[in-house]
Amino acid sequence: MENFAVIDLGSNSCRMTITQIQPDGSYAVTHRLKEMVRLSENENSGATPTLQPAAIERTMTALASFKAIYDQLPNLTLTAVATAATRKASNQKKFLKRVKSELDLDLEVIPGTTEAYYDYLGVINTLPTTNCVMVDTGGGSCELVLIVNGQAKELISLPIGAVSLSEKFDLSDKIAANELFKTMTFVDKLFNSVWWLRNGLNLPLVCLGGSNRTLAKINRRKSDFLNFEDIHGYRLRDTAIYETFDDVIAKSAAERAEIPGLAKDRADIIVGGLIPAITLMRFLDSDRMIFSQNGLREGILFEHLTRLAAQNKKIRQ
Repeated sequence: MENFAVIDLGSNSCRMTITQIQPDGSYAVTHRLKEMVRLSENENSGATPTLQPAAIERTMTALASFKAIYDQLPNLTLTAVATAATRKASNQKKFLKRVKSELDLDLEVIPGTTEAYYDYLGVINTLPTTNCVMVDTGGGSCELVLIVNGQAKELISLPIGAVSLSEKFDLSDKIAANELFKTMTFVDKLFNSVWWLRNGLNLPLVCLGGSNRTLAKINRRKSDFLNFEDIHGYRLRDTAIYETFDDVIAKSAAERAEIPGLAKDRADIIVGGLIPAITLMRFLDSDRMIFSQNGLREGILFEHLTRLAAQNKKIRQ
């Protein structure tokens, strides 16, 4: 039996999933952990993108708490990846060196396209979808994949996310109409620069990321679902989506924090986090969203399972 742990250090949150894999290839998730670290907080406040001391300390604390758990496990395989915030940081090497020195953890900084591909693997292996546009909105980046006949036809990572948009356009508290307009115009122009996106016209969106999942949780809570956080495979029509977005942007941060299904620590970045998917929905004239609980960490798991299956097949031969 193997304990396979995956750490995903994003711009907003740090997450870890641990899966027990049996010799016959069967598996079961034993741990799902999340810490809100806001690693990208004020990263763009200077001349060059720089991880700030307070954000680094929060992240080190979160990684140390994860280490206390996985260090107790036998036969451990650990994969740790870092995404947008670390990817663009001018002090990336110094940060990675500290993580290695203090925690003996090798963090691999993956390209945005690799992040998008792992998202695709997580989705395609767990949702019955063959033609769609996948959008993963994180804290500092947005991954897009055009899926045609089950295959990743095109993919890209764009430098927009819940934290970065919220800081750039002052979306944290009460939303001014001109700031909302500027944000959606900025995002729309960015989508216009992606030539292949129009090939996804009228296709459903498959949505990943904390902000998009929050949209699903708000609506499941409103509909009195027993387990409102179980959003994998949940579908929403455009009318319900726009109604929810309209309600969210009309409120201050304090008022948003009281919306059932919306975590209080996401209230100040939820508008910036929803804008990419909402704008994309209008851009593609799509009429529905399908939500996925699985993404990057699950994609890494499925890649590992495929590798194990190939090794076992080779041994049997």
